[in-house]
Amino acid sequence: MIPLELSVVDPLGKLIARPWADAVTGMQVDSRRIEEGDLFVAVGGGADFVAHALARGAAATLVPDDAFAALATIAGAVRDRSKARVVGITGSTGKTSTKDILFALCARHLRTVANEGNYNTEIGVPLTLCRIEEDTELVISELAMRGLGQIAWLAAFVKPDIGVITNIGPAHLEFVGTIENVAKAKAELLAALPPGGVAIVPDEPLLARYLREDLDIRRVGDEPLPFATSFQSKHQLQNARTAVAIAEELGIPLPKRLDVEFTKHREEELPLPGGGLLLNDCYNANPVSMRAALENLVSRADGRRRVAVLGDMRELGDAGPAYHDEIGALVRDLGIEHVIAVGDLARGYGGDWVPDAPAAATRLKEIIQPGDIVLVKGSLAVGLAAVAENLGV
Repeated sequence: MIPLELSVVDPLGKLIARPWADAVTGMQVDSRRIEEGDLFVAVGGGADFVAHALARGAAATLVPDDAFAALATIAGAVRDRSKARVVGITGSTGKTSTKDILFALCARHLRTVANEGNYNTEIGVPLTLCRIEEDTELVISELAMRGLGQIAWLAAFVKPDIGVITNIGPAHLEFVGTIENVAKAKAELLAALPPGGVAIVPDEPLLARYLREDLDIRRVGDEPLPFATSFQSKHQLQNARTAVAIAEELGIPLPKRLDVEFTKHREEELPLPGGGLLLNDCYNANPVSMRAALENLVSRADGRRRVAVLGDMRELGDAGPAYHDEIGALVRDLGIEHVIAVGDLARGYGGDWVPDAPAAATRLKEIIQPGDIVLVKGSLAVGLAAVAENLGV
């Protein structure tokens, strides 16, 4: 992290500093990750770990008056000291995968910082910005939303130069009510761009009213990728096209082949006995990503029996049951041979119903055959990571 004077941190809460420290060179909210010179910010019950952080070499600890505001202030101060270009990415699906692809394109050419995993909320975004060093040239930050105003809050201290919206779809309807409000929330990123800033967006009518005349608007099309990739999923092509549009704006030369390491539990492909394949995409789910994952299962089957372990899609509000019924109809239309539906809402999928992830893991062990291709997909709260773990892969 670009060194930050403790005078910036002092007004934000109860500060304990080492006698020799007048600045910090990193920030953590987990005392187990502290390195010498870091600032430990006690979020939630973190006050109980102040002594541990100091013992691990923290230069200072902060018990903030307002945790989110303190993290934003610290991260904003680091951002203001940097000359790096900042890309902010949001969207109903594909944020993390687009970030992973863009990092793979850029990291070989620019000193790049990108958020770990899906660090994209009031805690994760500040942690990403506080990894910026004096020689950092590019920062890639996902921005999540669970309601109107959240992206505006994050963008206020991220201060993106390039704003990217991957798509608009039925996600987080429990919090915003309509797809129109999803677009409104995502467009807060566009409102945060400076005059002349670059907006990279899909061809989406719901965004039209938010495209300011003083922005440089770049729309993502459906052209073939100009390079070979390590991934085959059809739905990743649009994420890759988005990443290419960003890279071209940054002046990054494109490779002949791109190998991408996707975030854990997203696009994981693991071998199963007898030539089988596990498509482990269990980090999250909404109707758009669930449809894409099921179509990918079918396209990758190559004669193998298709098994889908499908969990609830959460945060869809009153429309939740109808969306689960739609996915159930898609499963039948696609002719998927065996479905294990996990959770109350998942009854709409049809197939074998089980109440939770442990039961799903047990049921999958009972029915799986050598050579099967298996998709595991559901919202994070369903806990389907246990299904893959139970297979021993």
